[in-house]
Amino acid sequence: MDTTNSLTAPMPIRRYAGPIAVLLGLVALADFLIFGQEPGINLFLFALAVCAGILLPATKELSPSKAALLLGLSLLASTPLLETPSAMGFALCLTALMSVALVSGKLMPSGLTGLPLAFSRFALVIPMRLAEDVGKYLATPAKRSSLTEVRRSAGLWVMPLILASVFLLLFAAANPVIEVTLRSIRFDVLLKSLDPWRIGFWIMIAAVVWALLRPRLMRRFARLQAGRAFMIVPTKNSPLGHASLLRSLLLFNALFAVQTLLDLVYLWGGADLPDHMSHAEYAHRGAYPLIATALLAAGFVLLAMRPDGPGDKSPLIRGLVYAWIGQNILLCLSSMLRLELYVEAYSLTELRVAAGLWMGIVAVGLALILLRIVLRRSNEWLIATNLASLIAFLYLSAFIDLPAFIARFNVAHSQEISQEGPPLDIDYLSSLGPSAIPALDLYLLKLPPHLIDQRSQAVTVRYYLARNFEMRRRDWRSWTFRSARLDNYLLSPIAR
Repeated sequence: MDTTNSLTAPMPIRRYAGPIAVLLGLVALADFLIFGQEPGINLFLFALAVCAGILLPATKELSPSKAALLLGLSLLASTPLLETPSAMGFALCLTALMSVALVSGKLMPSGLTGLPLAFSRFALVIPMRLAEDVGKYLATPAKRSSLTEVRRSAGLWVMPLILASVFLLLFAAANPVIEVTLRSIRFDVLLKSLDPWRIGFWIMIAAVVWALLRPRLMRRFARLQAGRAFMIVPTKNSPLGHASLLRSLLLFNALFAVQTLLDLVYLWGGADLPDHMSHAEYAHRGAYPLIATALLAAGFVLLAMRPDGPGDKSPLIRGLVYAWIGQNILLCLSSMLRLELYVEAYSLTELRVAAGLWMGIVAVGLALILLRIVLRRSNEWLIATNLASLIAFLYLSAFIDLPAFIARFNVAHSQEISQEGPPLDIDYLSSLGPSAIPALDLYLLKLPPHLIDQRSQAVTVRYYLARNFEMRRRDWRSWTFRSARLDNYLLSPIAR
């Protein structure tokens, strides 16, 4: 029996017919909703359409309740895009669609700890999935012969089409109705469809959607023999053995105690710093390096407290690890206090908000490491719980209008309003976009009358922000809750 042809035979075209039809429909929908439009509700609607396209072929294998649950998950994850398009909202939406694709393709791991690896393997396949399927389909002998036949058939149409075009032009010269009809055809609109950017947009959408419609995980390149690769075998005098770990933790705890004591004295206690050094400078120099220190400490703890390692079996080492993690959590809190002191001196920016939130995430991660050691969980459990907390954080933060919050904070704590903080940086407020308009109105309302220059600058910035917002391209596909709220505010008596 010849097995060669059975291995290389092309997949029947009818198996591709359904996904191809869904793919073409979604690409056309993306062209209508997204291309050339400002991001807004169009992203939300397209995400739901993609989810429906994934679930449609899988309805025979999925129960109605599971399909409804997956559609609800996609709806919930895409909701931040209704507030305003953002990188976090887009990431959450794509993660939900990947989850729906994995479940519909029966590729979702049974345990929570396998999720990070499954998503990583799926994400690596997405860019090349469409190209691989097209290449495999066209490389088969049967398909090559059919393509040759298609080219031969197309060649037979060249002469008829040319002669038909000549006859059509002659009829147009003789019949004014045909002439008017031909002139009414907008060839410029047809040529716009051949725009390279538009074609590239189609290809990008098709590549991502096709990978979601036909999910597959990247194959593992190598299997570790007996699971022993990268395994550190503890010995008495090894760098990560019992003696070395004990000495390391004693030294680290002592070193961190010095840093913690200095923070307690100068940051929490408010003691006087050396000459020519302000609390803001002390805070700024320490915030980011201390976060890097906490991350390195977390990596060392995971290595030291690996299952069946020397740290896992020694009560003394476990106690020192608990103390060290506690000091690292206090270190994160000190970093947040440092950042707060720096913000008091130099106002708030988007990067400083991100730094503060990142410090909070690191502190939560350290607490989860402590919980993992106490509960004797695996490192996979730790990764899964950290991912869950990170997703929850990103989801909630996607609904917060950070530019508006920063603008209100800087106005309320400015020297002109509170007589304590730094002068308001109106140029920075203008870079925050239209969300800063309500804060500028508050600033103008409370600004003392004698500060004429500051009032003039704020009025100018406010005018241009409002004008640019009102002159934006208005289309229902670009609607968001945030822009709708600002529209209502600008129409209210308060803003006039």
